Amino acid sequence: MNKPKPSKLAAALGAFGFALSVAALAGGDHQRRHDHVPANQVPASASEWFRVGEMAVRANKRDAANLRRAKNVILFVGDGMGVSTVTAARILEGQLNGRDGEFNRLSFERFGNTALSVTASANQQTSDSAPTATAMVTGIKTNDGAISVDQTINRLEPNADVTAAKTVKTILERAEERGMATGVVTTARFTHATPAVNYAHSSNRDWEADSNLPAGATVKDIARQLLEFPYGDGLEVALGGGRSYFMPNTAADPEYPTQKGRRADSRDLTAEWTAKYNNSEYVWNQAQFDAVNPAKTDHLLGLFERSHMRYEADRKDDAAGEPSLAEMTEKAIKILQKNRKGYYLMVEAGRVDHAHHAGNAYRALTDAIALSDAVKKAKQLTNDKDTLILVTADHSHVFTIAGYPSRGNPILGKTAVDGVAAKDALGLPYTTLSYANGPGWTGGQQRKEFNPANESTAAAAYTGSKLRPDLSAVDTENPNYMQEATVPMGSETHAGEDVAIYADGPGAYLVRGTLEQNAIYHIMADALGWNDHR
Repeated sequence: MNKPKPSKLAAALGAFGFALSVAALAGGDHQRRHDHVPANQVPASASEWFRVGEMAVRANKRDAANLRRAKNVILFVGDGMGVSTVTAARILEGQLNGRDGEFNRLSFERFGNTALSVTASANQQTSDSAPTATAMVTGIKTNDGAISVDQTINRLEPNADVTAAKTVKTILERAEERGMATGVVTTARFTHATPAVNYAHSSNRDWEADSNLPAGATVKDIARQLLEFPYGDGLEVALGGGRSYFMPNTAADPEYPTQKGRRADSRDLTAEWTAKYNNSEYVWNQAQFDAVNPAKTDHLLGLFERSHMRYEADRKDDAAGEPSLAEMTEKAIKILQKNRKGYYLMVEAGRVDHAHHAGNAYRALTDAIALSDAVKKAKQLTNDKDTLILVTADHSHVFTIAGYPSRGNPILGKTAVDGVAAKDALGLPYTTLSYANGPGWTGGQQRKEFNPANESTAAAAYTGSKLRPDLSAVDTENPNYMQEATVPMGSETHAGEDVAIYADGPGAYLVRGTLEQNAIYHIMADALGWNDHR
């Protein structure tokens, strides 16, 4: 008897390794049906992506009589925080505090459940933040540059009706529909890709203000979508940078009087925020932020820089003052937890990514440590019986830890073994941390084809002059040092390997194995009890 032909969805499930485990839930006949599912077919629509992510979570469910549901969910995203970044940040944090860095652990590394997240998007092997963040908050995968719209949309679709037809509802929007409180905290611009995917829908992540839109476009810019948010009673907390995208181009910035806003439509969205919501506040500096009373504030907008907030290492240099990521997280939780129906909160350490792009490991790692501090604060303020906390990254970077340095060797320093500097084939010292590409390129060694006759002499495999710099007298632990890069590029690039997911609280057991990134949405939805499959 001929076996039934596998469905397109079943083939998609097979492509991600889920078919066998999902089939096992339905019995032996269904199991046999998936034995020969093609492994080269991926979902071709938003509905298929959504279903694949949901089924991955269902396949991971345990048989247990009393599985708690989450009342609250907090999603922490270290933008660009790949595994090598976590490792190096762990070591740096320990060394900065006089501890064994290798034995040290960041706060979220102590969570009981971990998994790997596949970050490839619907059209990219190595992705940018827009589709990867979209995957986490919508349950589907989409294309490069897309903000919570499906993969069938044109990359530069200017029409509002077309965009609406391609829109995919986010976990924040679904939470607002259910009467929950919601918030987003970031150190990047609030209109930047990762925070924007929660509340906005656009084919182009760069349309942050109306002045960024093409002529004749009817789609709303990203900042405007925050103020015209149609679900529930709107976001309760919105904290980050990007003040200029909310201000008219006729108004002077309060911190930088010689600079003006970016909006061409004359709208002051900061003023509209306080006019729209009762018991609302808009703040732009540390003193105003500190004065906000969570018990009396129901809607808080904080925009602490014209563009991105400062790196953690540079916050002290801001005359007006900027709150730390941990401080913003604390304020957000205290406002959101007033809602008896629970809350959803995303917290992004957005500038880990920016420092990596600049080839500057120190600021990338210290911002990753700041994220760890924010997670620690969240753990102190919540109960693991009712709050699911996830920590992950949208993608990685081409950031490496190499050589054979001894344990305890400064992670930002030059590689040394038992105190003796290690040397490359040219007799020059090198750092433990480096990048595969980026602005730290310093010339590189001119190579020739490998000659087996000279393989006993490493230098004989090379030709040309010593174009690498001699780092002997260079302080590579200086916060401004740019690590060397192999390939010259104006900006270092993302990397395509899997990133980690760390989980604690109700539903954390679903975080295991290797998951497609869009499964993160389904884990959160399931923990909140939105998927009644138990």
